[in-house]
Amino acid sequence: MAFLERVNAIGEVIVIGGGPAGAVCSERLARAGVRVTLLDDHLAWEKPCGGGLTQRALRAYPFLLDGPHPKKIVREVEFAAGTGPETSGRARFTLDQPLVIYSRRVLNGLLLERAERAGCRVVQARATAVATDSARLRVLAGQAAFTADFLVLAAGARNRLLPPAAAGEPPPALGPEDFEQTLGYYVPGQSDVLKIKFLPRFRGYLWSFPRPDHLSVGICGKLEENASATLRRRLEEFLDEEGLSGRGACFFSHLLPSPRPETLLRRPLLGRNWALAGDAAALVDSITGEGIFYAMRSGELLGECLAGGQPQAYPRRLREEFGAELERAAALAPRFFAGNFAGRPVTTRTIEFARSSALFRRLLGNLFNGAQDYRTLARRLWAQLPLSLAEISWHSLAGR
Repeated sequence: MAFLERVNAIGEVIVIGGGPAGAVCSERLARAGVRVTLLDDHLAWEKPCGGGLTQRALRAYPFLLDGPHPKKIVREVEFAAGTGPETSGRARFTLDQPLVIYSRRVLNGLLLERAERAGCRVVQARATAVATDSARLRVLAGQAAFTADFLVLAAGARNRLLPPAAAGEPPPALGPEDFEQTLGYYVPGQSDVLKIKFLPRFRGYLWSFPRPDHLSVGICGKLEENASATLRRRLEEFLDEEGLSGRGACFFSHLLPSPRPETLLRRPLLGRNWALAGDAAALVDSITGEGIFYAMRSGELLGECLAGGQPQAYPRRLREEFGAELERAAALAPRFFAGNFAGRPVTTRTIEFARSSALFRRLLGNLFNGAQDYRTLARRLWAQLPLSLAEISWHSLAGR
């Protein structure tokens, strides 16, 4: 009975945004008996991103690996660094455990189906205004008005519906320095290898992610540091290197969160009757760019807190589980992408070490596959450093 009383404290929730965060939150709320309405103007759509799901996501949500929906299971990865003919070699290896790559249209559709089956009302409509200053908040969407006890904003990092953080305070919007721009193509073709390439002192990377019937090939870079034309040129060069062409392929461009540590520390996730989840909360790894797991898990955590009548627990639980880790990634990102080690860019040294050391390859694969967190990264690096250096020295001598 006590549990039912806590649920009734927040009996009706509106979720704006039908991506992974909003869909998973809606499913969790509906399964707990909360009345939930999800509003999204696109529903299942092809969001511009690679669509890679890490081992962390697959362990938490095994249906993503075991279900019948179209997906690509990838075990081979290739990392490279440099520009054009100056590329400092490539490190190709097999992951300890696979990645799974979805089309975002398929993934979003799958998660929305699960929310609907749990009892969520899914409405295809664009929310245009939010009022949270009364006991029952109000959301306008087209000609319709929706009211509820609580609002979940999961409509991406650039949504303009953010309520004030507190009375008299401006909405907690992200600044230009908290975004990265992505450009890319959906290129017809088949591959079994996921590829990532770093450029010297470039905060971002190029990628080629194989999907069931095409490749997602793109580039991401900090918005404040890169003009679109420069990113497009680098992307075209990468396509040429890979023997691919964007001619006739579907082109995409989008802004994604790439938060600074201070943004993650100071950005409010919770108000009196609203909360942020997923990209709207800037929950993205600033090094790998991975955000799908963090979106899904933040939605689930928020749903659990709301269903239990304890929304105030959401920021603490999120930070304990992975928020502090994302802060570490944001602090490390400038040094990883723009720093030097032993006279060369860190990214170049990373690939050189990966080519020569099986231990380092495993660490790099674990990092990008979500199996290695940032909290224990330095400890693992130091612990295996002597063996890694021995492998690198042996490889250098053997090469002579």
